[in-house]
Amino acid sequence: MYKLGRGNRDKVQQFMTITGASEKVALQALKASDWHLEGAFDFFYSQPQISAVNTRHLEDIFNRYKEPDADMIMVEGVSQLCNDLQVDPQDIVMLVISWHMKAATMCEFTRQEFIGGLQSIGVDSIEKFRGKLPSLRAELKDDNKFREIYNFAFTWAREKGQKSLSLETAIGMWQLLFAERNWPLLDHWCQFLQVRHNKAISRDTWAQLLEFVKTIDPQLSNYDDEGAWPYLIDEFVEYLTENGFVQRKK
Repeated sequence: MYKLGRGNRDKVQQFMTITGASEKVALQALKASDWHLEGAFDFFYSQPQISAVNTRHLEDIFNRYKEPDADMIMVEGVSQLCNDLQVDPQDIVMLVISWHMKAATMCEFTRQEFIGGLQSIGVDSIEKFRGKLPSLRAELKDDNKFREIYNFAFTWAREKGQKSLSLETAIGMWQLLFAERNWPLLDHWCQFLQVRHNKAISRDTWAQLLEFVKTIDPQLSNYDDEGAWPYLIDEFVEYLTENGFVQRKK
């Protein structure tokens, strides 16, 4: 680490520890990102040819968790993986991991999904995987990645063969996702759905709610009654005002 200042030396060491990359690769990634660690991680994981992942190790990890009689990791294996990663199965970081793996179904990973996901994340051991959790969790703070993860969650959480998301599951997912955004109307939204709607949630409603959360302030001062919102969101606004939860200025 010749001619590097102490701060940059520390970044190189931290990068090597988390990614398992060589010093040469760490320097390459950090220089490409102007010595910003998060940018260096993004650069590293977008360049599979420089990743130091050992494919044989990935196979071993998959085989550790897969079902004895199927070439898949299912509920029991996911539970054991969470235990080894020292995270709760309900932790939102598991959704981020599933997004990286492009998993088709909640609590299931095919061999291709799991190994491809670990390659994308850039880890080939449980220790490295555990060390990567903070940066995976931090991806939720990026608006573009949050949107991708949010949209992914709809398909991921659906029951197989269903076009819509059950209300109970949708509420659980919204509580998980919007806890990250501290949306003050979340509890009212969930209560409204249970009292007034009590039906499955369509993809359109799922997508439009994110737009509502991102663009409409909690006091609804910039809500346009003539806007092209789904009827369910219009009804939610009426519910908030009728029950005095929000005082809209005329």
